[in-house]
Amino acid sequence: MVEQSAGILLYRFKNSELEVLLIHPGGPFWVKKDSGAWSIPKGKIKKDEKPFDAAKREFKEETGFEVEGIVNDSIYLEELRQPSGKIMFVWALEKDVDETKARSNTLTLEYPKNSGKMHKYFEVDKASWFGIEQAKLKILKGQAGFIDKLIEHIKYIPKEKNENKNKCQQKTLF
Repeated sequence: MVEQSAGILLYRFKNSELEVLLIHPGGPFWVKKDSGAWSIPKGKIKKDEKPFDAAKREFKEETGFEVEGIVNDSIYLEELRQPSGKIMFVWALEKDVDETKARSNTLTLEYPKNSGKMHKYFEVDKASWFGIEQAKLKILKGQAGFIDKLIEHIKYIPKEKNENKNKCQQKTLF
């Protein structure tokens, strides 16, 4: 069976600009990686677990934030196949949280590899809000389509594109 994961993409509007909350993975492999390394809070769906339940559980594990009772407020962004072949299900939710208060669970890894030394790391070392253009640079390539799906679903037009559109539509009266 194909591996599946589920997640929640939080979004907010700050000064009329759309922002999304992304997380940066913890551990030694990711410490010096930035562009193309951030992710939607998500994780593996357990056997007999519904994708939406997995999304809420993983969001809590990776950020520390509760998202209970959001079924009616969430937007299903469908699923996308990741470059690894994994299927990822994502829901979007408009909610503002203080990213500095994000706290993730921990994991234990052998580092350096084959050293026999086990170390505990936070699964997520930071969370941050990004505007759409910056988010598309930061997010893992296979997840960028979810940002596009969110924009399409909420019919968001970035401010500068909207301003340019208005300029093009202005007509001279004389």
